[in-house]
Amino acid sequence: MKRWLIAAAAVFAVGTAQAAEFKPAVVFDMGGKFDKSFNQGVYNGVEKFAKESGVKYREFEVTNATQREQAIRRMAQRGADPVLGVGFAQAPAIEKVAKEFPNTRFAIIDMVVDLPNVQSIVFKEQEGSFLVGVLAAAASSSGKVGFVGGMDIPLIRRFACGYAQGVKWQNGSGEVYQNMTGSTPSAWNDPAKGAELAKSQFDRGADVVYAAAGGTGVGVYQAAKDSGKLAIGVDSNQNHLHPGTMLTSMLKRVDVAAYNVFKSAKEGSFKPGIQVLGLAENGVGWALDEHNAGLVNAEMKAAVAKAEKGILDGSIKVHDYMADSNCPG
Repeated sequence: MKRWLIAAAAVFAVGTAQAAEFKPAVVFDMGGKFDKSFNQGVYNGVEKFAKESGVKYREFEVTNATQREQAIRRMAQRGADPVLGVGFAQAPAIEKVAKEFPNTRFAIIDMVVDLPNVQSIVFKEQEGSFLVGVLAAAASSSGKVGFVGGMDIPLIRRFACGYAQGVKWQNGSGEVYQNMTGSTPSAWNDPAKGAELAKSQFDRGADVVYAAAGGTGVGVYQAAKDSGKLAIGVDSNQNHLHPGTMLTSMLKRVDVAAYNVFKSAKEGSFKPGIQVLGLAENGVGWALDEHNAGLVNAEMKAAVAKAEKGILDGSIKVHDYMADSNCPG
């Protein structure tokens, strides 16, 4: 009996020590954890985990490209596990450091790193963008809508392509104006440029503009409010930023992805490999709440519900720009 008690105590002590030693970490990318968009969605997810579990996490906010690899390596050196990298641009750093620390678990959102200790989480942004394109076309009185992207990369072109397809599905004669903010990482955090681009689209007749531009989108939403037009948010639910002019937000559930990375690692169910989250997996969608309820009428709800059904049953095929750059929209 005495030996059994000693053994049980030892097992309990080991388990307690392992729980106490669980040290997750997250490296946010350009724009910071309070960008009101992509990074902040991840922040909301890891904060939810921390509050539920009582586990503290380490964090770092990247302000220039040279910091990515250094920050990820430092987390691993300090015993963090898992280490979550936020955004496609962290893929090279994750790949390099994950090879150096094969016994540490890593995860990345928005890019694939094919290594045995890395979990890659990507989304079907084109499906969520299709849905808000339907809403934009249904809400537009001019038949002209706009899109403002952040950094001009294939991922953001995927948003734009899905959006244009949704607009055309709802209104075959609809026009979609598209502008990208820039070709460098600073394009994610330039509200003034975002406002300028949105105003130029409004001047051309657009009355709804969708922004997929990180912190730059804040300028787009302000321009819509100032112009008496409508805007569509992205990643997080941004409807609350300007109630009455935010038509909706395309939800990309990076909060759920980040939460699940930490939770599964703590519970021992973390699996490396690729996760693809689309409409069927509740990875993307659109936001309806008290802030935009008055802007989305029953006819518009019916239109987007029809589109959702079509995507789920396969009768609507949403083109993926990253698989084929010839966008039909």
